[in-house]
Amino acid sequence: MNRNPEAPAPSAEEARQLPGVHRRGFLAATGAAGLGALALSGCGGPDRASGGAGAGKPRRGGRLRAAFAGGGAGETLDPHLTNLFADAARAKALFDKLADHGSDMAAVPRLASGWEPGATLDRWTVTLRAATFHNGKPVTAEDVLYSYRRIADPKKTYRARASLEPIDLDASRATGPRTVEFRLKRPTAEFPNVLAAFGAYIVPEGAEEFDRRPIGSGPFRFVSFAPGRSTLLRRNDDYWDGAPHLDELEFIVANEESARVNALLGGQVEYAHELNPATARAHEGNGRIDIVRLRNSSMQAFALKTDRAPFDDRRVRQAFFLIADRAELVAGALSGAGEIGNDLFGKGYQYYADALPQREQDLDRARHLLRQAGAEDLRVTLDTSTVAAGFTEAAGIFRDQAAKAGVRIKVRTGSKDSYWSDILDSGTMCCYRSGAMPIEAHISQRLLTGSTTNATHWKHRDFDALYQQAQSTEDARERAGVYERMQRRLHTEGGFLVWGFADWIVGTARNVGGVRRDAPANTLDWARFDTVWLG
Repeated sequence: MNRNPEAPAPSAEEARQLPGVHRRGFLAATGAAGLGALALSGCGGPDRASGGAGAGKPRRGGRLRAAFAGGGAGETLDPHLTNLFADAARAKALFDKLADHGSDMAAVPRLASGWEPGATLDRWTVTLRAATFHNGKPVTAEDVLYSYRRIADPKKTYRARASLEPIDLDASRATGPRTVEFRLKRPTAEFPNVLAAFGAYIVPEGAEEFDRRPIGSGPFRFVSFAPGRSTLLRRNDDYWDGAPHLDELEFIVANEESARVNALLGGQVEYAHELNPATARAHEGNGRIDIVRLRNSSMQAFALKTDRAPFDDRRVRQAFFLIADRAELVAGALSGAGEIGNDLFGKGYQYYADALPQREQDLDRARHLLRQAGAEDLRVTLDTSTVAAGFTEAAGIFRDQAAKAGVRIKVRTGSKDSYWSDILDSGTMCCYRSGAMPIEAHISQRLLTGSTTNATHWKHRDFDALYQQAQSTEDARERAGVYERMQRRLHTEGGFLVWGFADWIVGTARNVGGVRRDAPANTLDWARFDTVWLG
């Protein structure tokens, strides 16, 4: 299956047994947001957790069984090879990162108790908290450097390698048992993003074998692993952030969504990941299971190529922004499981420009702009695919909306196996989505002249300069002002028509408590089982 570096995960598909697997559900996450000079010691607490009617107050004991789409016999517990949602959930149970994403995509300290930048923002000192690996050895600065150098090995294809690129690992050094001095290749005000990079887990120095008896510092210890079937873990009573409530945690692979739902309804599992909106509607409020909606987990958009006709004319892009009936798109393509967008990524995240007015459909203004651009009889091909749920529906809905403005859209359905690579350079308009990541990471990966996943071909040197200005600005308020300027420009003339944000949906048994409701997929409190209990 084609790996999608842009989207959170295609829907789980076709398998007939539990456990079993045919299709992979890939996710992407890169980086986390951070402020300038920070010395942090807290962690996100379960202040917005769900609890079923039978969950009661937190209590110790029991085994929770969690069903995820998996990766077949080729699965691994190597945290640096994390690609699937199942991989990420297992990795965060066994290992820790220095930082992770909060619900607003700001950096939250984990193994790092604090970080402090140098005056020029190209040198950062990171202090580790007192933590131990499952074998009783302390987590040290040398373990951190080993882990990052392992990830950065150019001969390997570890997921976090690109995220660690700003670090000069040859020059970085341990200045004490629990202190690391990171030297960077350039000023980077958002360096905590790097510490929270997807897949940037800390492993013991010298560790290379992970599938037989992985040693991490996470809240659960390894018991057994059957690739493509199940993983059993046991509570780590010495966990630095407090021992989990659960005695044991078992991950069960079930790739078909119906298999996960039926297992949940039948009492074979207590947690089912990645449910579709129809399932949620059918079971929400009926008393048998609890439905948890993780808001703002997936941006839904059309990507317009800004370097070619007709979208090299900003007036045409602006007309398309005004053609969209966002509420109709959310209702039809997402079955109502989401909220409308405003042509900007990251609604609810740190730095999001929420003061900008919500754009609404205005067909008269759209026709006027098209006449100004000499595009009254415009014909456009909209590329879509079954690679992601709702893509083909969104394309059909927007085609009909555009017809009301005199625009004729031809919907072209491409191969789901090559869709994400195809749409980077070909075509003029396509369906697009993205999982949760910091707004800074979205800009750096997709909207700079040198970005490798720039699907809109937005390339402006003055915009690049603003990004570098933000990265060189230590004061958080001033930096937020720079990001707002960038977003105002994107809102006016960018290439992303962001029409909505989809919910990520999880189902739990009624006796499960502590599942967070404010944690988009890819964040610290998503699939976090050390704070969950069984009533």
